[in-house]
This record gives sequence, C-alpha cells and structure tokens, in this order.
Amino acid sequence: MNVTKIQLPLQTLSLVAGFMVWVILSSLMPYILEDIPMTASQIAWVTAVPVILGSLLRIPLGYWTNRFGARRIFSLSFVILLFPVYYISIATTFTDLLVGGLFLGLSGAIFSVGVTALPKYYPQSKLGMINGIYALGNLGTAITAFLAPVLANRLGWSGAVQLSLFLVALFALLNFFLGDKQERKVTTPLVDQIKSVYRNHKLWLLSAFYFITFGSFVAFTVYLPNFLVNHFGLNTVDAGLRTAGFILLATLIRPLGGWLSDKFNAYIILMFVFFGMTIAAVLLAFMPNLTLYTIGCLTIALCAGVGNGAIFKLVPMYFSKQAGVVNGIVAATGGLGGFFPPLMLTFLHNLTGHYAIGFMALSQVALASLILVVWMYYQEKLSLADRVIETTKEAVMVTDKTGTITMVNPAFTLLTGYEASDALGKTPSILKSGKMDPDFYDSMWKVLQKKGFWQGEIWNKKKNGEIYLEWLTISPLKNDEGDIDGYVGMFSDITKA
Repeated sequence: MNVTKIQLPLQTLSLVAGFMVWVILSSLMPYILEDIPMTASQIAWVTAVPVILGSLLRIPLGYWTNRFGARRIFSLSFVILLFPVYYISIATTFTDLLVGGLFLGLSGAIFSVGVTALPKYYPQSKLGMINGIYALGNLGTAITAFLAPVLANRLGWSGAVQLSLFLVALFALLNFFLGDKQERKVTTPLVDQIKSVYRNHKLWLLSAFYFITFGSFVAFTVYLPNFLVNHFGLNTVDAGLRTAGFILLATLIRPLGGWLSDKFNAYIILMFVFFGMTIAAVLLAFMPNLTLYTIGCLTIALCAGVGNGAIFKLVPMYFSKQAGVVNGIVAATGGLGGFFPPLMLTFLHNLTGHYAIGFMALSQVALASLILVVWMYYQEKLSLADRVIETTKEAVMVTDKTGTITMVNPAFTLLTGYEASDALGKTPSILKSGKMDPDFYDSMWKVLQKKGFWQGEIWNKKKNGEIYLEWLTISPLKNDEGDIDGYVGMFSDITKA
C-alpha cells in the first residue's frame, strides 16, 4: 500500500468526521430545547461556544502537525473527543452543554492538521485544488445538519449524540494504522515561527479575509437551523435540509475556488467573492420572503466556498517555511469569524427586534475586504515589477521628466560603482565620459521623440574614472493619459564583447 497516496482521502474523511461532531449541538438544538429549556442568549452561547476552542486550538495543532505529523495529531484528537461527546449525550443543564460544547471545539480545530500536512505531498501549482479537496471535509456539517434531526426523531437527541461515539473511535483507529509514519517534520520552535511572520501584513489580511469567508460559513451553519424554525415557521427536518443545502453548496464549491486560483490570480477571484457577499448581505438585511432569503443565503454560500478555496491557495505561496503556524493562525481567525456573528445577531435582535443591522454590517465588512483585495492585487503587481528590476542583471536607471535620477537597481551600482545614495537626485551626466560630442546627444533625443525609444552604443565613465562601452536602451514612462512622466534606461557593459 502506498501510504502517501492515501493521505488525501484519509485526512479529508477525518475532517468530515470531525466536522460532523463539531456542529452536532446546533443541529440538534430544537430537540435539546424540549428537555433543557434555554433563553435565546443561552442558545446563542451553546451553539457558538464550540467555535472558541475549535478556533484557538488551530494554531497549536498546525504547529504540532509540523512537528509530530498528522497521524499522531488526528489519532490523539479523536481519542480526546470521546469524552466531551459522551458528556454532552448525558447533559441535563445549560452548564453541561456549555462545558461539553467548549471541548467539542477540538473537532473543528483539526482542520489545520490537513492544510499543514497535505502540502508536503504536492507541488505548489496544485495546492489550491488539493486544499479545496481536503476542505470537502466541511460536508461533515451538512451530513449532521441533515442526519441529526432524522436520528433524533428515532433515537432521541441523546441517542443521536452517543451514536457519533462510534464514528469518532473509528477515525482514531484509521489514522493510527493508516497515517503516514514517515511524514516530513518541521522542528523550528513555535515562538521562532511566530516571530518570523507576525509583522507580515499579508498574514493578517489573509486572516481577516478568512474571518469573513469561513466565518460566514460557520455562522450560517449554526444560525440557520433555529432561525428558520423560529422566523419562517419551518419544521425542524425542513430547516435541517435547507441548512444542509447551504453547507453542501459552500463545501462542494470550495475545490472550484482552489482550482480557479491555480489557473488565475487568486486576488481576482477574491474580488468577485467579496462583491457577491456585499450584494447578498444587503439583500438579507431587508429580511425578504423565504424565496429571496434563500437566494441571499445561497449566494453567501457560493462566495464563502470559493473564497475559502482561494485564501488557502495564497497561504502556502507566501509562508511555505512557516506553514504550520500560519495555517493555524488563518484557520483560527476564520473559526472565530463563526463565533461572533450568531452572538451579535442575537444581541442586535434583542435590542432592535430585527436582524437588519447585523446583515448590513456584514455587507460593509465585505465591501471593505473588496477594497483591501484590490489594493493587495495592485501591490502585488508593483512588488513583482520591483523584484524584476532588483534581480535583473542589466543596470536600470529611472529619471523623472526633468532628467533627475529617481531610482537605480543593484546592477547599476555593480556596473558603475555609484551607490543609490550617490546617484539619486543627480542627472545621468554623472556617467558622461567626455568621448561623445553634443551632436550625439541631440540626435539621441530626436530619435527618442520620433520613435518612442532609443538604443545603441555609448561610452560612459564609472565612479572610479574607468571609461567603458555600454549598450543602452532608453524608453519613456507614460501615465494613464499618455503623457511622459520620466524615462528608464537599461544598459550593460559591452567593452569586452
């Protein structure tokens, strides 16, 4: 058996099992309320609290996966989960549910195990698709949303919870026996990894984006079952089916988000994502009829799924050496994004009598994210241009339209001997050798103005006085209106050619 080839299906199915357990409280809430009466605020806390540990533990689980391997972390996590799952099944009070739900969060934290381990087996060009396939594990929430009410009707909610114990035990064994014992380990201390990334703005912006996309997915998953029953008067099975449909769409579309990000620029994909979420959240804010409300929710599901796939394409691109801790931080932030919205929606509803302000806030946050993505996209293009200039072997000198030098690259210094501090603010005349007569320069500028560029041989002088022959190309830099803002000269030493 090829152990490495089965890691993707094994870890994906493990995530399915973990997420099935993670949302069991929210999926069974209408049935639990029959035995344990709770206020709206208490319900919000019970359904949201599994997200706390499920979010915060993602950081150490990502790090431990790099250090000890996915096999050990998955196996141990499922063994530990046996205890809170059983405790919830015998709960009789709000406090029991709250305590059990807190530790149940471990089942959501295992998400960072796969996104840390799987990139070790695949090239970077496929990571968007691979992470998208792994994220199909989110289907576990859809399975529970659909199956839990059916089982509760037959076995009672306590019996439905206890049945999941067999699933948890099964995957503890599967990972122990089928997990990769030879997985490549990363032993860099956690503190050192955090120090190397915490000042990187990309980390926090990607975390903020995942806070919105995955947070919306989790928030709607825990919020919809009870809301559809109370607000639209649906029965519990119908509400569960509709919630499962939301989860199914958001999950199945995630690999598409990863694939699109492999094929195209992930930032462009995110622009469409946040534009769609902005429009959908505005629609939900007006609390329309069930049909329009469904359209709004499914649009959120579509955008959240594609966005989740795109974001985890970007993470390994920028942080391949700190994948464990960065995956953990981004994933943790996304999980916390699912914790706050249900509480805020409940608070605002108690305060105002409706949910409009909460959904409108989501639209504005999505709009702000759209603006940030556009900014990152253009920053990335500028950064790429800068890297090209910095690493090219040809000397580059940029002037403004008056001829004052505004930028030079390292190759310029290597060839001429002039440091950037020597050249900036000066004119290209510092390189004149005295061997070219004024007519040569007049002819150069006439050709440049007529053809739009000039290239040819010219004798120039280095800082140490050495005269050399260079091949020079001069091109104008134009703004959006077509006016010349400056000039760029690229040259190389051809004295010995």
